[in-house]
Amino acid sequence: MKLLALTAFAAVVAAHGDHEHDQTPIEGPLNGLWYNSLPGDGGTQADSVFSGISTFGRLQYHPCLASDKYQYDIAFIGAPFDTGTSYRPGARFGPSGIRQGSRRLNLYGGYNVPLDANPFNSWAKVIDCGDIPVTSYDNAFALQQIEEGHNAILSRAPFTNAAAPGPSKKGKTLPRVITLGGDHTITLPLLRSINREYGPVSVIHFDSHLDTWKPKVFGGAPSHQASINHGTYFFHASQEGLLANDSNIHAGIRTTLSGPSDYENDGYCGFEIVEAREIDTIGTEGIIKKIRERVGTTKPVYLSIDIDTLDPAFAPATGTPETGGWSTRELRTIVRGLEGVNLIAADIVEVAPAYDTNAELTTMAAADVLYEVMTLMVKRGPLSVKEYEKKETMELKA
Repeated sequence: MKLLALTAFAAVVAAHGDHEHDQTPIEGPLNGLWYNSLPGDGGTQADSVFSGISTFGRLQYHPCLASDKYQYDIAFIGAPFDTGTSYRPGARFGPSGIRQGSRRLNLYGGYNVPLDANPFNSWAKVIDCGDIPVTSYDNAFALQQIEEGHNAILSRAPFTNAAAPGPSKKGKTLPRVITLGGDHTITLPLLRSINREYGPVSVIHFDSHLDTWKPKVFGGAPSHQASINHGTYFFHASQEGLLANDSNIHAGIRTTLSGPSDYENDGYCGFEIVEAREIDTIGTEGIIKKIRERVGTTKPVYLSIDIDTLDPAFAPATGTPETGGWSTRELRTIVRGLEGVNLIAADIVEVAPAYDTNAELTTMAAADVLYEVMTLMVKRGPLSVKEYEKKETMELKA
């Protein structure tokens, strides 16, 4: 009798919902109690974000490394590695922490008001591929795992425009990959993977630290493997020819140095520097202008974001915190200012949830910054030559 009563009640609720909103409810047992069709774009139900398995922004999960048949346009992948850090360990828990901090991104449907786009509801198929299996006992092998895992995700045909010509070495259109770190050492194997498909790329690097230090300055380099860490990976990337010459830029720098020669070495690695304190004189617009002038809008660009770009007041849970950083609002504004830049891949690193507050400030900040990055990628369109040309022609006419 109770079941009959519930069924009758469900029918009344469903009928009332159809009458008011003229939408078809999602099919399911007792759908009037468990699922409702609500007003709003896409009929998204804005509740229960605290339930279910954590994926980035509650995206569909697929273990992409288990099968090379699955296609997507943008994939999130975790790289839980932190044995290249020099101060606080714990970023191996970054991928799971960032996913936890992203649960509310799709609360009302995911529409990005400042960028006037919805990255969760667009032409792009966006999924969470889970994590790359990474050992914590052998750094050399771990970096190889990250490179090969990332390349397996990056090098397959995308869901959209798979047959269209693209800017990769083989002339193909590829998907975009956003990596959840992990300490910043992971950017070296990620750039190696990118290089295999695109060749040398320009890099936008948000960080409080240069990360181009020579190994003898940073850590002393008692062995080759010890010389590769989260303060030297860009030095190695430069030596390996992974960076496009004179089109790379740091933003948010404010650390102490071993001396002025650190800046000289940074220039040899092909970087320009925007200091964090410059926001007080040129503002966010001036910083955006510097970045855009440096990397342009046509050539492939890799975006690497260290969460310590933010001041510890906004992101305390990081491996090497530095005071005097930007606010979450300022960083999101600057990232949004990169609209039109040809971002082919990105990472966010150094999120160490163990040092966060119970309010999950850092993991939410990391997730929100990636939400902006994902929106930029969606607005740019598929990574195909045809789409580039169309976009550039429209911009010239405007």
